[in-house]
Amino acid sequence: MLFDIHTHAFHPKIARKAVEHLNRAYNLACEGDGTIAHLLEQESAVGIEKMVLLCAATTPSQVIPANNYAMELQRSHPEHVIAFGTFHPEYARWEEELERLERNNIRGIKLHPDFQGFRLDDPRLMPILDACQDRFILLFHVGSRRPLAECPSTPYMVARLAAAFPRLTIVAAHFGGYRMWEHTLKGLPPSENLWCDTSSTSPYASPELLKALLAHFPRERLLFGTDWPLYSPDKEIRRFQEKSGLSDSRMADLMGNALHLFA
Repeated sequence: MLFDIHTHAFHPKIARKAVEHLNRAYNLACEGDGTIAHLLEQESAVGIEKMVLLCAATTPSQVIPANNYAMELQRSHPEHVIAFGTFHPEYARWEEELERLERNNIRGIKLHPDFQGFRLDDPRLMPILDACQDRFILLFHVGSRRPLAECPSTPYMVARLAAAFPRLTIVAAHFGGYRMWEHTLKGLPPSENLWCDTSSTSPYASPELLKALLAHFPRERLLFGTDWPLYSPDKEIRRFQEKSGLSDSRMADLMGNALHLFA
């Protein structure tokens, strides 16, 4: 079974605005329209059967509606979608919300410190992460084009969290450090509770850097992700395989590793 571990789909009422925001934020032209229908169409065309859908609440007031939409997508497309919920450190009733996510079969949670406006080492997060141990997969956006000192989510922070919460299953997005992969190689060692996804790396990394990142982590702990709607599955698969030099069988293994994550 082939997986895309890193995708985003938005409510039809806001999909266009969300894509426009992504275009501005990342200075690109998204290859998807942001809707679940287009995502399913593009993934199916390349044989991807399961996709993880991610959301992030940029304010505490968005926690409930964001999670409601995640639950709706999980219920309406159970054969293809694994929806992740979200939380915000300023949302006071987080314990109740974790229980609600659990009751509704939400298996993971996405945090995007850049967009959500906090640091990944924020002390307010620590009791929440502790409560997520043995219960949820936590997928963190990691990295930034900003200087390391100004980045709210760094490979070093992820390494400290992995050590502090050994029973917390962590997925570090973007090979553990979007646009700061030299720090991934220096500051994010492999660990038993750490996985990395490959999203939003191949458009920027040289073949040499991509091969170094692949060699840095155990191959079974790497997860294929497109960051759709930023990049389409067909183009991302082709670009990633060309730059990495992976054989067809190794590429298939990479795209199937998430089966073990969700086992």
